[in-house]
Amino acid sequence: MNNNISAAERLQIARNPGRPSVKDYIDNIFDNFFECKGDRLHSDDYGIIGGVAEFHGKPVTVIGTRKGRTLEENLKCNFGMPSPEGYRKALRLMKQAEKFGRPVICFVDTSGAYPGLEAEANGQGYAIAQNLYEMSALTVPVITVITGEGNSGGALALAVANKVLMLENSVYAVLSPEGFASILWKDSSRFSEACDMMKITAAELMEMNIIDDIIPEPDGGAHNDPEYSFDNMDKYLKRYLTLLGKESARSIRTQRTQKFRDFGRCED
Repeated sequence: MNNNISAAERLQIARNPGRPSVKDYIDNIFDNFFECKGDRLHSDDYGIIGGVAEFHGKPVTVIGTRKGRTLEENLKCNFGMPSPEGYRKALRLMKQAEKFGRPVICFVDTSGAYPGLEAEANGQGYAIAQNLYEMSALTVPVITVITGEGNSGGALALAVANKVLMLENSVYAVLSPEGFASILWKDSSRFSEACDMMKITAAELMEMNIIDDIIPEPDGGAHNDPEYSFDNMDKYLKRYLTLLGKESARSIRTQRTQKFRDFGRCED
């Protein structure tokens, strides 16, 4: 792993529009993907894609945030900021996975949940909280991969997982560095300083035991060699699904809840 890249530079790589998207990973790693739409309550959110697929011959549920490539897709996906309908759709698919004993694999690349008036009116906060609550109790293996940005509760709503992995140049934080700088210094242009203070890189989070592993990327980022990135993703997912497949349902749930309870614990 290249340790000579600053946190701000990794942020820029994470935001590169050419990075492989969730749909790219689905198309190149999984077989027979069947997309499921709608939250069965209000509508469908294009900003979250989910469905059933096969991974090395075994059924899995795949869920991920998506930003889109073109301007038209960006607008349709709300630039990767999911609505309550998206989180409810994700939860519906997780519960379906629980019912049929399928592992859940989540891909996260979002600047955060959409904070607009309509989203709040439709229960954005409750939808995210419900996901956190329900994911904690799942008895099937859950693996989440941060592929680009993973900011705020909008990312965590898909990241209460047994194993949280990050691509080498992805970032994971409580909010965007620009938002952090705006709150702390009233100056979003100081986001580079914020990147260093926030400890948002994969290496820093690995050191603090916030994540479980780092998936290497080619020089310059995953977009420079997508095939290498797909192969690496496949290897890491296979490794951790095999490990979790040896655990009992009770152990899987206990391990996940204890993992998050241990965050922030310190010794005198």
